[in-house]
Amino acid sequence: MGSLLLLALVAALLFPQQVLVIDNGQLKADAIVLLGGGSGERPTRAAELFRAGVAPTILVSGAGDAGGNRLLLMNRGVPGAAIQLEPNSKTTKENAQFSIPLLRAQGAKRVVVVTSWYHSRRALKCFRHYASDIQFYSSPSYHGFARADWTRENLRRRIRAEYLKTVGYWFCYGICPF
Repeated sequence: MGSLLLLALVAALLFPQQVLVIDNGQLKADAIVLLGGGSGERPTRAAELFRAGVAPTILVSGAGDAGGNRLLLMNRGVPGAAIQLEPNSKTTKENAQFSIPLLRAQGAKRVVVVTSWYHSRRALKCFRHYASDIQFYSSPSYHGFARADWTRENLRRRIRAEYLKTVGYWFCYGICPF
């Protein structure tokens, strides 16, 4: 049993793309939720989806960078009237908890969550955990996806931290990653 667990751990560290990424592909939705963090790649992805007609509005969630992400979205062609802010959340759990009432007020039934590729599993599972009445999908940014970029982007540390956070969310909040 211990050998199997060790093998699974090594495989997860060697192949995080296959474990951490959830991408639901092309779809239509009522809203996009853009999570804070990253290096500007998340708003770029959200703007791409908006311009492709995936959803008519973007809810920007995250304390500290909601306003900056709003400006990045506008600089990438998203009209200010299509952007709503949720500027109080400091964790992925709070992103979901604070965004869901705003999405319900909009009448959103299908929502795309935009975050970094390595954060997509935990983020999607978190939103689904707190609002089973809304269909959530994931369309992550793939910035730094290539293994060659991990050192330059300091992603190895983020990937390891993401595994710890995923396990922590499972045990502390009951948010199953599977």
